[in-house]
Amino acid sequence: MPWVVGIDEAGYGPNLGPLVQAAVALYLPGTDPAGWDALKGAVRRTHEKRDGRLLIDDSKKVYARGGLEALERGVWAIAAADPCPVRDFLWSCDDLPPWGEDLCGEAWFDREDVVPVHIDPAAAWAASERVREALGGRWTGDYRIVPAPRFNRIVDEYGSKGTVLSRGLIELLASQSAAVPADGEPLCFACDKQGGRNYYAPLLHEAFPGARIVAERESAEESRYRVEHPSREVTVTFRPRADGDSVAVALASMVCKYLREVCMRQFNRFWATHVPGIKPTAGYPVDAKRFYDEIRPAMPRLGLTADQVWRKK
Repeated sequence: MPWVVGIDEAGYGPNLGPLVQAAVALYLPGTDPAGWDALKGAVRRTHEKRDGRLLIDDSKKVYARGGLEALERGVWAIAAADPCPVRDFLWSCDDLPPWGEDLCGEAWFDREDVVPVHIDPAAAWAASERVREALGGRWTGDYRIVPAPRFNRIVDEYGSKGTVLSRGLIELLASQSAAVPADGEPLCFACDKQGGRNYYAPLLHEAFPGARIVAERESAEESRYRVEHPSREVTVTFRPRADGDSVAVALASMVCKYLREVCMRQFNRFWATHVPGIKPTAGYPVDAKRFYDEIRPAMPRLGLTADQVWRKK
C-alpha cells in the first residue's frame, strides 16, 4: 500500500495576488494509487449526489459547486485546527517559513484575520471522520505561498515565469520525501503537468540529490520517472488534469485554491478601503488590468511600486 503525494498549484495565470503550491501525502489503502475506489465510502465527487460523504474533487469544480465553504470543508477534514488567526494556521510563531516573510510584508495581508471563514471547524471535523478512518490517520502536507514581490524576484533572477513553479515543485518534492515515513512502503508522487513541459529529469535531480533518475516515459500525455532511492521505491508522475485522476492531487488542488481565495479575500478587502466602490477581482488577465488601472492612482500614497503589486508575467 503506497504513500501517494499529490502536488498542484493555484494562481499561476493571474497578474494579481499570490501563487500557491501545495502537496498532500495520503497513505491509501488498497492497490489503486488514484485512491477514489479506496475512499468511495467516505468521499464523493462533484458529479455524484449529496449523500453525507465529503466532497473532494478538482478545486475549480468544488468551488463552482459550493464556493469557499465547500473548499473549507475539504481542507478541514485534515487540518485539525480550531478557529485561529490566519498566521497561526499557516505556520507556528517560532517557525516562519522563508516565504512567510514575503507574505507578512504584503500591504494587504492581515495576519489576524480568523479562519475558517464559513464553517464550524468542530462540526466539519466530526463530519469528515470517515475520511480519516479510511486513511488510517496517516497523512501530511506542505505548501508555498508566493506573493507578487517574491514572484517577480524569481522571474528577474531566472528570466522565466516557469521557474517560479519549478522552484516550488523542487521544494515540495524534497520536503515530502523527508516528511513521509521511510517505512519501506513505495512513495508515489502524482503531479499536475506544468504548462506544456514534458521533461522533468533536471528538476528531479535537484529534488533528490545523489539519486539516479530513470525516465520511463516523457510525452504530452504523461511523464513518468523512477527515482532510485536507497530506502524505498519512489516514482514521480506528471499528467495534465491530474486533480481528476488522483484524490491526493484533488485535495492538494483544494488546499491551493482555498489558501489563494483566503488571500484574495484580504487583497480585495484592502483595496476596497483605499479605492471605495472598486469591484473585486480574481486577479486573472483582462479583469486584472481593469483592477490595476483603478488602484494605480492610490499606490504612490501607500508607498507601493508596480513590482509589489503586478506580477510581470
